[in-house]
Amino acid sequence: MRLTKFSQVMTVSILGLFALSVQAQSTGVVAKVNGVAIPQSRLELMVKASVAQGQPDGPEMRKALRENLIAEEILAQEAMKKKLDKDPEVITQLEVSKQAVLVRAFQADYIKRNAVSDDILRKEYEMLKVQMGDKEYKARHILVDNESAARDIIANLKKGGNFAKIAAEKSIDDGSKENGGELNWSPPAAYVRPFSEALVKLSKGGMTEQPVQTSFGWHVIQLMDTRPMEVPPFEEVKQNIQQRVLQREFATVVQDLRGKAKVE
Repeated sequence: MRLTKFSQVMTVSILGLFALSVQAQSTGVVAKVNGVAIPQSRLELMVKASVAQGQPDGPEMRKALRENLIAEEILAQEAMKKKLDKDPEVITQLEVSKQAVLVRAFQADYIKRNAVSDDILRKEYEMLKVQMGDKEYKARHILVDNESAARDIIANLKKGGNFAKIAAEKSIDDGSKENGGELNWSPPAAYVRPFSEALVKLSKGGMTEQPVQTSFGWHVIQLMDTRPMEVPPFEEVKQNIQQRVLQREFATVVQDLRGKAKVE
């Protein structure tokens, strides 16, 4: 796992674009509750959502979902009897839910209409290979919130201080401090630029002579080891690359729409 504080992760997963995005075309009625029909399409939508989360489709799952839909219909009817649908907060929540469904529908429609060709995916793959480089680095670091503290740590380490102990005591990186400041094997591109630039200049066992400042704070970095970078084959990462490309393209669409919108 990458670090909690010190990492670059995608904040939006393209997998979320598929959740509840496929419109069911089934007709029929699952059940009637006090004369109100629960359409088959609603059950199919729930089945698709469950399957997308890794649950196998089958009679038992469908039976459980049917019971859930019945229970929800009963409770919704009771809420209507109490006129909770007129409550201003409930009205706002319904509007927010409707908007979220429309956003997912727009995202799903975009994905459906904008398939990414293998040619584009392979170009992206080759570009990523170049960015990742041919080496992985095993490093450890101590992250603090000011330069003075980082300099004191460097001075302490030069006098024979224990790196792992200092990391556990003083590092503000919760993702690595309990492991002596150790980071996962990673290519330089996995880190923010000032960190990666300092890392690749170190020899095995070497430590930064000066604190390295990033948006996370001030780092003291030590290179533990390097090894050749093993790039997974294209077919193995094809889906991830497709998600990356779709995320980037969809972000451009959103930005373009935002620019055209009249916001007062």
